[in-house]
Amino acid sequence: MLLSLVVHTYSLRYWFPATVMLGTAPAYLLSWGAWRLLSTVLPARVYHRLDDRLYCMYQSMVLFFFENYTGVEVIIYGDIPKNKENVIYLSNHQCTADWIIADMLAIRQSALGHVRYVLKDGLKWLPLYGWYFSQHGGAYVKRSAKFNEITMKKKLQTQTKCGAPMYLVIFPEGTRYNPELKSVIAESQAFATKEGLAVLKHTLTPRMKASHIALNAMNDHLDAIYDVTVAYESTLSASGQRRPAPSMPEFLCKECPRVHIYFDRVDIKEIPSEPLFFRRWLHERFEIKDRLLTDFYESEDADKIRTFPGEGKHSPLSLSKTLPSMMILGGLTLPLLLTESGRKVYVGTWLYGTLLGWLWVNAFP
Repeated sequence: MLLSLVVHTYSLRYWFPATVMLGTAPAYLLSWGAWRLLSTVLPARVYHRLDDRLYCMYQSMVLFFFENYTGVEVIIYGDIPKNKENVIYLSNHQCTADWIIADMLAIRQSALGHVRYVLKDGLKWLPLYGWYFSQHGGAYVKRSAKFNEITMKKKLQTQTKCGAPMYLVIFPEGTRYNPELKSVIAESQAFATKEGLAVLKHTLTPRMKASHIALNAMNDHLDAIYDVTVAYESTLSASGQRRPAPSMPEFLCKECPRVHIYFDRVDIKEIPSEPLFFRRWLHERFEIKDRLLTDFYESEDADKIRTFPGEGKHSPLSLSKTLPSMMILGGLTLPLLLTESGRKVYVGTWLYGTLLGWLWVNAFP
C-alpha cells in the first residue's frame, strides 16, 4: 500500500506538468490559427512578429515546469550577450531535455520567441507540435543520402528574407550520445578515423551538412554562432561512471538537480564558409567540447570534476517570466473543458489539427 502510494506520488510529478503542457496545446493552436488567418493579408514580417510572441508565451509556460517547478539549478559559464542576436546555436546532444536547454538560454536573452529548430524528419509526425514547429520556421531533415539540401536552404532563406529573427538550434551529432550504446559510439569513432579526424570520447563525431547549409543560407543575416556544451550533473554516478542523460519525464521528476552550460560566442566573421575548412572548424569545436566533458566526468582534480573551466554563475529564472504565461494559457483552456461544446472543439482541434498538420507537412516540407 505504502509502496503503491510512493509510486503514484512519483508519477504525479511528471503527469501533472505533462497534462498541463499537452492540455493547453489546442487552445494555443486555436489562438495561433486565428492569427494566421487574419495575417494572410498582412506582410510576412507582421505575421512573424506576433507568431514569435505567441511561441514565447507557450515556451515560457514550458519553462515554468522545467525550471521553476523542478527547481533545477542552472550554472552558466561564459557571458550571454544582453542584446538579441541572429544566431545558430550548436550544442552536444544527449537527451530530449537538450531542447529545453536552448530555451533556457534564449529566455535569458529575451529571444525565446525566435527559437527555431532543425529536427530529424520523423518528428514531423508529432501530433500538433510537428506541424507547428514547421510553421514557426523549423526545418525537418533526413540523414545521410536522403538529406534534402534544397528544401532546407529554401526554408531558411524564406525566413530571413521576411526579416524573421533567427535563433536556430542544431545538434550536429545528428543523434544522441548515450554511454550505454557502445555500438553507436564505436561507429562514430570509426567514421572519424576513416576521415582522418580526431576521435572523440564524450561526444559523437559532428556532421557538418545542416550547420553548413544554415551558415551559407543565412550568412548575411547572422551575427554569431553560439557554441554550447551541456553537462547534466546527475549523469556522473557515485562510482565515477558516466550515465545516460535524463529524458524529459525524468527531468520533470526532478532527477537532475543541476545543469552545467558552457557558453562561447563565435562571431560570424570568424567562421570559414568553404566546406572543407568549415568541417575542420566544426570538428575542432567538438574537440574542445570533448576535452571539457572529459574533465567534467573523469578529472582526478577535485576542482575540475563536475564543473567547467571559469566562473560558473548560478542563473535563477524569475517567476515573472514564466508564471503569467501559464495563467494565460490555462485561462484559455478552461472554457474549452467546462462545456460540452468546448470539449468538442478541444477534441476536434487535436484530431483535425493533427490530420491537417500531417498532410501539410508532407505536401509542403
